[in-house]
Amino acid sequence: MQKILAYVLWGVAIVLVIITIAPLMANAEGCDSTTNSNCIETNSNTSSTVDSNLTSTTTVKSPPPSAISPSINSANSDLCTVGVSGAVQTQILGISAGATTRDMNCERLKNAKVLYDMGMKVAAVSVMCQDIRIFKSMMSAGTPCPYDGLVGNAAKEGWKNNPHLIPDAKTGKKEEWDDDTKSTATGASAIGGLLLALLLLI
Repeated sequence: MQKILAYVLWGVAIVLVIITIAPLMANAEGCDSTTNSNCIETNSNTSSTVDSNLTSTTTVKSPPPSAISPSINSANSDLCTVGVSGAVQTQILGISAGATTRDMNCERLKNAKVLYDMGMKVAAVSVMCQDIRIFKSMMSAGTPCPYDGLVGNAAKEGWKNNPHLIPDAKTGKKEEWDDDTKSTATGASAIGGLLLALLLLI
């Protein structure tokens, strides 16, 4: 009887051990919620994709450098010239230029003074008479400008007989330009052409 009771106790102990160890072995092998209702299976998958495209454009607008007119100094010289300069600046191109222009009235005054200082008074007056204003004022004063070495009334008659020789006389014919006028016209045409080209480029 005691042996039967001992076998029963051993059997109960073995069953308890099996009942205790079986879930642990199932968890060790893996949990399948489809076959085991006591198993809680948790699956968590996180997928993250980040696409970043950055396009940057920077535009810098600054004023163009300035075209500076050249400095032409003729004040301390004994030359009868006048300095002329100018500059044009655009977003594309800048141009500056300068030149000197002869002052014909200044040259006339200097030549007349030199001739007068040399004792050539008639020649000095003849140089001054190349200006139409002086020519008319001399006629109005009754002392006409010298004509071909003649003075006084003889010079007056000579001017009356040859009016085409009077300074700035209008003879009806197209007068030719002198070298100074031609150079001035050429420079003005060149500057005008450059300005027109710059305006077309803008």
